[in-house]
Amino acid sequence: MTRYFRIEEAQRLVPQVERLIRQALELKADYDRAEASLRAFNHRLAVAGGMIPDRAQLLADRTARDTAAQRLNETIEAIHETGCQVKDLDIGLLDFPTLYRGEEVCLCWKLGEQAIGFWHSATEGFKGRKPIDEEFMANHRGSRPA
Repeated sequence: MTRYFRIEEAQRLVPQVERLIRQALELKADYDRAEASLRAFNHRLAVAGGMIPDRAQLLADRTARDTAAQRLNETIEAIHETGCQVKDLDIGLLDFPTLYRGEEVCLCWKLGEQAIGFWHSATEGFKGRKPIDEEFMANHRGSRPA
């Protein structure tokens, strides 16, 4: 069941999910580095056909990649467990579902923003972000009574 947030609830979660999204970005960078090293190894192996591979380095790169992937998945799952949704990991974009005039919409926050200041419909996404104003504040609600 989807959790719907009041803006105050979502804002209280921002420090926690910001820490998690930063951790996820570091893990993604670790994964990307290990994957690039493995691709370079495979390329060198294909080009130099008869080379003797450095098995220890290959194993280290595979272990680093697999560990980063597992920890990244765990971190993203921890974010989802809060009720918010990762929309774009590369820019740290998160949505917090809410109800506005009876319709499901999203409070939208991006890494680097001081506070949740925007919302958008479920179909518009990030490009349809609108500033949160008094009218929105008066007509949105979460799963729990205000």
